[in-house]
Amino acid sequence: MKNILILLFIFILSFPCRVLAICPVCSITVAGGVGLSRWLGIDDTISGIWIGGLIISLATWFFSWLNKKKIGFKFYQLLLLIIFYLIALLPLYWAGLIDRSCGQLWGFNKLLLGIFLGSLIFSISMFTHNSLKKKNNNKVYFPFQKVVIPISFLIIASIIFYFITKC
Repeated sequence: MKNILILLFIFILSFPCRVLAICPVCSITVAGGVGLSRWLGIDDTISGIWIGGLIISLATWFFSWLNKKKIGFKFYQLLLLIIFYLIALLPLYWAGLIDRSCGQLWGFNKLLLGIFLGSLIFSISMFTHNSLKKKNNNKVYFPFQKVVIPISFLIIASIIFYFITKC
């Protein structure tokens, strides 16, 4: 299953695009954050934050590519978003990382809670970037703004949950 996910990621990256909602650098950075946090043994909530960010980043990027190619049908974004979540969650479930016996925070599985929060935080960061850009006549305030804002939001959330889960 891991090879299928890697192939899907490479497939998505292989299409050149002029304009993306979230750029490939951001998506790769989020993926690197997931790998690094698991390797360092960081709490599942924090890993989940990065996984949730990665899911939304890749889904948004894929939607932009489909829109540019004028490919779509009624509710295709909802259907594809569900597929993106299944691609991420099913291997975690099969690996036994999503169940009641795993760590919990506030009565929720830490990994699922992190994925939900990471998805929400990443979505808010995209909204923030787009709002700032719109206020500035469709120009960014600083170079790599669309990368810096989402990554900053995810880093801040990771730091907050580091201290929440340390207690």
